[in-house]
Amino acid sequence: MSEIPVAQTVFPDLANFGYDAWWLMLLKSVGIFAFLVLTVLVAILAERKIMARMQYRIGPNRVGWHGALQSLADGVKLALKEGLTPFGVDKALYLLAPVISVVPAFMAFAVIPMGPEVSIFGHRTPLQLTDLPIGVLYVLAMASIGVYGIVLAGWSSGSTYPLLGALRSTAQVISYEIAMGLTFAAVFILSTTMSTSEIVSSQVHHWYILLLLPSFVIYAISMVGETNRAPFDLPEAEGELVGGFHTEYSSLKFAMFMLAEYVNMATVSALATTLFLGGWQAPWPISIWDGANSGWWPMLWFVIKMWIFMFVFFWLRTTLPRLRYDQFMAFGWKVLIPFALGWVMVVAVIHQATSGASEWTSSLIVAAAGIVVTAALLYAIRREIVGGPASVKPELPPPGSPFDPMAGGFPVPPLPGQVLPTPQLAGPQLSGARNPTGTTSAPEAPNV
Repeated sequence: MSEIPVAQTVFPDLANFGYDAWWLMLLKSVGIFAFLVLTVLVAILAERKIMARMQYRIGPNRVGWHGALQSLADGVKLALKEGLTPFGVDKALYLLAPVISVVPAFMAFAVIPMGPEVSIFGHRTPLQLTDLPIGVLYVLAMASIGVYGIVLAGWSSGSTYPLLGALRSTAQVISYEIAMGLTFAAVFILSTTMSTSEIVSSQVHHWYILLLLPSFVIYAISMVGETNRAPFDLPEAEGELVGGFHTEYSSLKFAMFMLAEYVNMATVSALATTLFLGGWQAPWPISIWDGANSGWWPMLWFVIKMWIFMFVFFWLRTTLPRLRYDQFMAFGWKVLIPFALGWVMVVAVIHQATSGASEWTSSLIVAAAGIVVTAALLYAIRREIVGGPASVKPELPPPGSPFDPMAGGFPVPPLPGQVLPTPQLAGPQLSGARNPTGTTSAPEAPNV
């Protein structure tokens, strides 16, 4: 095998794509599909195990070794269950909605770089299906198309609660995709490209999580809302909407919605790895080893970074309660979007002002500004979620104040400090009641 330049081997660019044979493209596509399906099976099992561990439970432990085949058994069970189609649904859209959700979820992974150039059956090819000059925007577009599946599922079900879940999803995507897109803009300014492979190569000296910390924090929050995961799972809030947009779905169609959710989790985690954690590049001190960023080893670093984000998804679901809808929308529009927009302007001004300075000088200034903006962002998040007007405790009434439980037309319990009125007996004392002298007297006969 002939040697090729190290820079080309380690960091592919747009010139390395578009020359693979058809069978190699097909092999890559099947490999990505298998990788994502296996990731979903492992993620479902890992989520149940991690949640059980955090809640002092055992979790799945019956099917396979320590429950290792539980996810596969659940998938087979869903596939073999009878599929029920409720009466009155828009059948075409009802059947199409799960497909619209799951197909873009797989397509978005096509531009995710998972490693450098490797040799596959004697052919040199990057560990990435393809790349585009606007690769990051392609991922965002696929995520937006997937939301149409949720909206159409709620609309076509012909039921109130699925429709409410679909409407919530529409508002959620509009709110949080704006903030997510603005975090991309800061990365584009520093890397001067929208190609995913070239963004990875631009982080050879320093990862963007060190320079663009506010963008990373905003993206990490937005990707949880984008994937409808707790505490932002308002489109499928079980306590309010029965099951949300997929209430009327069963069997394989329901499984497709769950598959799309977990594949989207893997996609946004992989995109966060690509944009902020150096992609497939080895972390320090492993990067000191000469072979850390060559061959098939980078794929291992990529998977480890991606699974760190996946673990955070499970951790959040286990520990945080669901937000109220007003908190959720106010948080997106009043905190994330203004800070994301302001941070993009700060990065653009610093990048232009330090255009003649050295790379390290410009990086230090951006990193220092990022720390200040991140501190302000965390303070705004705490004030909005923890200490906002919605969480202020109402003033309690003075002790001993009268209280009418039927004032609103239906009985309500008293607040602390309020006293229920003393019940007045409408008739004579019951039989066997004691009089003030301590003797028991029979009830008086009624007047005729």
